[in-house]
Amino acid sequence: MSYLLKIVVTAISLWVTTLIFAPNIDVQADGVGGEIGTLLIVALIFGLVNAIIKPIIKVIGCALYAASLGLFGLIVNAALFLLVDVIGDQFSVPFHIENFWYALLGAIVVAVVGWVLNLVVPDPSDKKKKKK
Repeated sequence: MSYLLKIVVTAISLWVTTLIFAPNIDVQADGVGGEIGTLLIVALIFGLVNAIIKPIIKVIGCALYAASLGLFGLIVNAALFLLVDVIGDQFSVPFHIENFWYALLGAIVVAVVGWVLNLVVPDPSDKKKKKK
């Protein structure tokens, strides 16, 4: 259930991002149902990319993270956001990011909105971790 909640929170964050940066970050689906489905698929891809690739990059780029005081993380997040766009294109998902700079801004908005939403709707699995 917590995975489903994370996907929905990420989808809402992506939706807010598309509202702010349209047409540079855009869902090109027909109708509301198509847009919601696309956002959920992109959120799933985003979650998989962050779960699989991001830890590997953090280990490899540990020195760059430390040397840049974490600013390298913004570059990594933008690159991973662009990777989500590329993976989505491979599966004909109607989601598009114009360029690296919009990916950088979009990644920041997704992170901030996701953080705020997680404050409002806490993940039930986080409570279990705190009890241990």
